Amino acid sequence: MTETMFAADHASRSLGIELLTCEEGVATLRMTVTAAMVNGHGIAHGGYLFLLADTAFACACNSYGPVTVAAGADITFVAPAREGDVLHATATERVTYGRSGVYDVTVVRGEEVIAEFRGRSRTVR
Repeated sequence: MTETMFAADHASRSLGIELLTCEEGVATLRMTVTAAMVNGHGIAHGGYLFLLADTAFACACNSYGPVTVAAGADITFVAPAREGDVLHATATERVTYGRSGVYDVTVVRGEEVIAEFRGRSRTVR
């Protein structure tokens, strides 16, 4: 399910985001920060970091098969990313209950944490 969903995700794929691994409840993606993603301060715009984390979240929560969407999410920016940085986002399921779930995503540059994201999912009937 995840690979099919990601293949149809033109927004993420057009930014060069790559799906590296996906298992039940876990997914890792990679994105290189391009010049088009940098804001007026010379750092990656937070919206692109959110999009990377949100895509990893989507891949992890859809890994079981049923269509699952975001019910909400938030992000904490820990360190700036810059043009040329290669970022990895790993989403991990924390808990599921009924049709809902909670997933944490860590975005890193090498070993350095760039952002922490928490997503809340809801499976569609």
